[in-house]
Amino acid sequence: MLQYLAALAAAPLLPACSRADATPPPAPSGGASSIAPLRKSKAEWRKLLPSDAYEVLFEEDTEPPRSSPLNREKRPGTFVCAACYLPLFDAAHKFESGTGWPSFTEPIAGHVATKRDFKLILPRTEYHCARCGGHQGHVFKDGPPPRGERWCNNGLALRFVPKGDALPPLRT
Repeated sequence: MLQYLAALAAAPLLPACSRADATPPPAPSGGASSIAPLRKSKAEWRKLLPSDAYEVLFEEDTEPPRSSPLNREKRPGTFVCAACYLPLFDAAHKFESGTGWPSFTEPIAGHVATKRDFKLILPRTEYHCARCGGHQGHVFKDGPPPRGERWCNNGLALRFVPKGDALPPLRT
């Protein structure tokens, strides 16, 4: 009972990205199984990525709110995984959530995988790149209609490719 009361008292202190209904939405349609996995060791990823991006992607860290320039990105284009370059979100599905992190109403079908996360005591749905397993963020059921989902992403885990520019080749 004391643990429950302590968790309840601490809830308002949690980051804005985790302030939503903890009931997970259904996994994305299409399933992540259609994407061939890219298997690299953490040591290999550490050599390829800036340290802050590595910490978010492969140690499941979270960047500070309002720290990513991608939060203000409004151009048409595609958001790709910063590790393996798999396209994850179409910019048409980006919206201003007020949380301080880039947020989307839906991912590209089959390009993310989800799992339950209990790091903040209350269950959340964490999502990763379906190809490299890089941690992207959490999905909540407090987004805009019609889906009601908010895919709250770390900016360090993404790269933006403006419409008309070639997508980077997938890392091997």
